[in-house]
Amino acid sequence: MSTYGSFPGSRPRRLRTTPVMRRMVAETRLHPADLVLPAFVREGIGAPVAIGSMPGVFQHTRDSLRKAAVEAVEAGVSGIMLFGVPEEAKKDGLGTAGTDPDGILQVALRDVRAEVGDDLIVMSDLCLDEFTDHGHCGVLDEQGRVDNDATLERYAEMAQVQADAGAHVVGPSGMMDGQIGVVRDALDQTGHEDVSILAYTVKYSSAFFGPFREAVGSSLKGDRKTYQQDPANSRESLRELALDLEEGADMVMVKPAGPYLDILAKVAEVSDVPVAAYQISGEYAMIEAAAERGWIDRDKAIMESLTGIKRAGAQMILTYWATEVARQL
Repeated sequence: MSTYGSFPGSRPRRLRTTPVMRRMVAETRLHPADLVLPAFVREGIGAPVAIGSMPGVFQHTRDSLRKAAVEAVEAGVSGIMLFGVPEEAKKDGLGTAGTDPDGILQVALRDVRAEVGDDLIVMSDLCLDEFTDHGHCGVLDEQGRVDNDATLERYAEMAQVQADAGAHVVGPSGMMDGQIGVVRDALDQTGHEDVSILAYTVKYSSAFFGPFREAVGSSLKGDRKTYQQDPANSRESLRELALDLEEGADMVMVKPAGPYLDILAKVAEVSDVPVAAYQISGEYAMIEAAAERGWIDRDKAIMESLTGIKRAGAQMILTYWATEVARQL
């Protein structure tokens, strides 16, 4: 005879008996408002271009980007993060296409703001890597190393033109020392005090960025290990957080998300500003590839991965599934 019933206080399974019961007691809930859609817009194309390593994701034309923004609004997504892909001939050592008021990213920002106004938080990636012919996130010195301070001057200009183009939020992602303070000063000095900064506070040098480099047509040779964080390290994440908060970050980000849930949890525990996490291209590609082969249930894996990120402490999640998931919630 089973004695299981003689321990009435030790039966957590009672709260798992039906779908409605599990839903009622769930500690973590995803909501469309948690989600931000990263989107790529490419100069000089007449139709969207599929990204081979990211099934279902495209390099947008200006027209298709506007449509994607409207769809995100209709699904209840909170924001869209824009990445510009210039024509190859426009790349140079300083990434000048990134600060050209008529460059693809600035044009796209104006397009999206004109289309959706304030119904969607329009964010812009503030980095030079898409626009440089060497593919690094900053200006190189004579030895081919990223010059931190020279790069900050470019970021200040980039912040201004992105804000002028209509960005609600700028996202400095280059991991330069002092970038948040410089960007905040540049925005304030040009009358953009209301433009927020989403600091890429914790950004690891990750193998999972691979598909993203196809998405932005990266020219990078080598790696970014001298300025992105070492995956082996944890403590420096909190140092980066303290510095970004001191310099005026309005929100902070952990990137990638899935492989660094421990870091995300630590940051969320001590941050006094909203915390975002970016489920990056490689995380997306793995689930899509495994699902295509029938190895996992795609929809369940997507929801489980996002729930895990939310449970670890993210208030906002950048994910390429944002619109799709928001429609399901």
